[in-house]
Amino acid sequence: MVKEELYITVPSVFRCPISLDVMKSPVSLCTGVTYDRSSIQKWLESGHDTCPATMQVLPSKDFIPNLTLHRLINLWVQSSTLRPGSNSPRLLPATPPAISEVQAKLLMEKVERERCDDSLSKVAEFVSCCEENRKFVARFDGFVEVIAGVLKRKCVEIKALETAVRILDLILSENGVTEGLNKLILKSNQESKFLSAIVLILQHGSLNSKIKSVRVLDSLALDSESKRRISDSQDLISILLQLLKTNNNGSLNDAVTSILTTISITRSIRSRLIENGIVEILSNSLTEKSLKLLATLSTCSEGRSAISSEPKCAAAIVEKLLKVSKRGTEDAVTVLWSTCCLNKEEKVKEAVVKGNGVTKILVIMQREGEGNVKMMCRDLVKALRAVCKDWCLGSYETKTTHIRPC
Repeated sequence: MVKEELYITVPSVFRCPISLDVMKSPVSLCTGVTYDRSSIQKWLESGHDTCPATMQVLPSKDFIPNLTLHRLINLWVQSSTLRPGSNSPRLLPATPPAISEVQAKLLMEKVERERCDDSLSKVAEFVSCCEENRKFVARFDGFVEVIAGVLKRKCVEIKALETAVRILDLILSENGVTEGLNKLILKSNQESKFLSAIVLILQHGSLNSKIKSVRVLDSLALDSESKRRISDSQDLISILLQLLKTNNNGSLNDAVTSILTTISITRSIRSRLIENGIVEILSNSLTEKSLKLLATLSTCSEGRSAISSEPKCAAAIVEKLLKVSKRGTEDAVTVLWSTCCLNKEEKVKEAVVKGNGVTKILVIMQREGEGNVKMMCRDLVKALRAVCKDWCLGSYETKTTHIRPC
């Protein structure tokens, strides 16, 4: 027999504005606001001289017991406990889980201190609970800045860095957060501290933290200046390339490939990626994200040469044709067109023909409307025609029997 639990909604007036728990010993300040004794004592003992709820300066820090409210809470607890069939009632939090402004300010103060692991964990738990909580944190003045500030401090433990990134990843989709973080981090000449924290997470953090940190970084690259500042970090680029070489997790590889594509806006960064063997790395495990990066690299002569020189690359791209999305198909065709039609690489043409690429290109050309993809497919068919004759028809022995009239 399954034991049923009784859930009881707590009246809001019974909750302490600081802890949000049911008050055990309610006391009132001179402002008329009631708090649980232990919570308000901690507030006042920490040096505050204001009422947490109203932020009014307190002429007196004395408080008096709220006996009436105490009596009502006791009656409510007793009546809840003595309901038929109830053994140990569980108190429901507000729905959706709420946080008071007082508690938010307290959490912000704790996060700003040197050791902030516990406070950050509470914030992370709060924002992961529901959409309303994420909106609350995103709108609360100064909250996002405090979380981002953790990533710009020195000598912060890796656990705190990971938690801060987790929080930012959860609230990035909220209105104005990405733009605000971009200005706060990448436009404030403090990006080196932030990027150093990201590098630390990529080196020593958990797999999920690595994925989230790359995702946060990618979302902040909103314009050319931001992308340039990110790409200027030598340590960051090196660790991203190292992850691609050694990591087998598809989600992390996709995230890394995405950020590398995002920041590859200058010839210098593209050249650096090529020099570090990015084409060979991508060819070993080709995904749609990889196709996008290869298409970006193929816009420069060094990229086209590197793609042509990598034996597995063209064959892997042909293999992906007709198996990827419309965007992936466009990227794949772009790479093949760049190497076969612009660079006119014979070995790439042979690899395309050998992999039945001509047939696949014809299928793509037939289903595409007028546009760049169809134009590139036409160019590819023309470029591959001569190779197709030599490769296919030259070695093909027809079995057709020609019947002549008697």
